Amino acid sequence: METSLLMLSFVIFLALAFDFINGFHDTANAIATSVSTRALKPRTAIIMAALMNFIGALMFTGVAKKIGGSITDPTLLTNGIDIVAATLIAAIMETIDEIER
Repeated sequence: METSLLMLSFVIFLALAFDFINGFHDTANAIATSVSTRALKPRTAIIMAALMNFIGALMFTGVAKKIGGSITDPTLLTNGIDIVAATLIAAIMETIDEIER
């Protein structure tokens, strides 16, 4: 039981880390117009984009529910939590790679 809780905590950490890192990738597109037209200061626009990306990821879970319920259910797979963790790690690495380009 303790190992399961530790792994679940790790997956939750990875999900939050992915959301945070993905926000870096999306922020430039989201704030470009408001900063270039001087409607918002860059710091204000970045803070707003970060908060809204985070809130959106927590509130709108349609894609996660579709994948986790209709396509596959990680709880029914033998190594479901490991697969979710590996997927999140891959997504984080891909996002970091895109940021570096």
